[in-house]
Amino acid sequence: MTERPWWKGSVLYQIYPRSFSDSNGDGIGDLPGITARLPYVASLGVDAIWISPFFPSPMRDFGYDVADFCGVDPLFGTLADFDTLVARAHALGLKVVIDQVYSHTSDQHPWFTESRASRSNPKADWYVWADAKADGSPPNNWQSVFVGSAWTWDARRGQYYLHNFLTEQPDLNLLNPEVHDALLATAQFWLDRGVDGFRIDAVSHFVHDPLLRDNPPKTTPGPRTRPFDFQDLIYTIDRPETLAFLEKLRALLDRYEARYSLGELGGPGVGGSEDGRYVTEHRLHTAYSFFFLRSGAPTPALIRQAFDEWTSGHGNGWPTWVYSNHDAPRVASRWGGERPSPAYVEQLLALLFALRGSVCVYQGEELGLPQADVPFERLVDPEAIANWPMTLGRDGARTPMPWCGDAPYAGFSPVEPWLPVDSRYPALAVDRQDADRGSMLQIARRLLALRRQLPALRDGDQHLSEWPDAVLRIERGSVGARVLCVYVLGDHVATAPLPSGTWTLVAGQGRIEGEHVHLPAHGYAWLTER
Repeated sequence: MTERPWWKGSVLYQIYPRSFSDSNGDGIGDLPGITARLPYVASLGVDAIWISPFFPSPMRDFGYDVADFCGVDPLFGTLADFDTLVARAHALGLKVVIDQVYSHTSDQHPWFTESRASRSNPKADWYVWADAKADGSPPNNWQSVFVGSAWTWDARRGQYYLHNFLTEQPDLNLLNPEVHDALLATAQFWLDRGVDGFRIDAVSHFVHDPLLRDNPPKTTPGPRTRPFDFQDLIYTIDRPETLAFLEKLRALLDRYEARYSLGELGGPGVGGSEDGRYVTEHRLHTAYSFFFLRSGAPTPALIRQAFDEWTSGHGNGWPTWVYSNHDAPRVASRWGGERPSPAYVEQLLALLFALRGSVCVYQGEELGLPQADVPFERLVDPEAIANWPMTLGRDGARTPMPWCGDAPYAGFSPVEPWLPVDSRYPALAVDRQDADRGSMLQIARRLLALRRQLPALRDGDQHLSEWPDAVLRIERGSVGARVLCVYVLGDHVATAPLPSGTWTLVAGQGRIEGEHVHLPAHGYAWLTER
């Protein structure tokens, strides 16, 4: 039998380095800060860490505008600090996954400096350049994700350049094989330093229509808070030309032992991008679904819909599920409201950890952190500032991690951090919850320990069934090695029938009586077959 790949069924812990732990007292988290906190991460029972960008950058988009793909920004430390982090993580049994941003660079990247200098230099075609229309307007109607036209005029070249995101983030031309080679060389640089995989940013935005055709107006319903939301993005998103680069990247990864790729399919304002061409044995290993980042609160029908949509698009491709990340409001508030109940937040974790697939947990999610309140005058996210107050922006999900309830700034830093610490966070700090067996942190640890111990929860089969009173039953594994996870996805008590067999409660608040399990409001039960 073939050994299961480490990433299949894994739990990945996302670290946003600016906000995780500040080791040098400048108010910004850094790589040594992450290294110092790795024993805590390992204590959760996760399999790997995913570190958001730490590369040299002018920080217009807080690291996703990369100025050097093969370095470490001095804000975060040095390459030696990164090597120390990788060694410490591996010693603790943690894999290390890092972001790779191939869609675009910073406008301060040396590649762009050279490209914009003339129309005949060696890198002239490394970015997407186009002439103005006869009246001087942009080449077409494409809009950027954040705000306004996706084209900016550059007087040096006398042309427009494309940027799907900020003006300061020019798009690389991934129709050019030379760009492929340059990006693959940067990937090899990090693989040779021992990273175990890549989370690949903005895969859907890699390639543009070479004919630069206008996007048609969107005709489907949905919110329209930015110009980007008014278009059907058929010429700017999910282009078939993307696949050639992904195949080259996969071939590189396969030259190394046990490395993997996690793709970000979709993006702000984009549909699910549940496209079966992406997650295959020759392209991405897995991709995380945006379904729960965009959906309403879970119901039995919604959980079924999530898997139906994934399967209809990806077939047998392995999914990765995520509730929260650095780009979305925290799930405790998004689904639980201003005052989410602990029982509800616990149930959400128990549901996420039971789904067939791999899982991403965003830093602080294990603490039940709500979305932080960031006043307008403290906002730094360019999207939030540009679209205020129509979008929540991303700052409220990026505020500092609370480590010590009694320390200044919740133990994140000895000085005022780059974003404020929410007044509710000290009570939820790691040290407070570490000492409380009934805390969200301790519950998360127990659930993750069970997920590691029970093979059925890692990669077993899955059968979903819906019952009256908003009851969802998830059966994992096969007869003789089954785990049954039952939820009442509502604010009421409920009873659900048990499948044939003898069952033992291993987690949750359920009460077994005969052939049924009784659940409180927002309750759940994990049961194993004896």
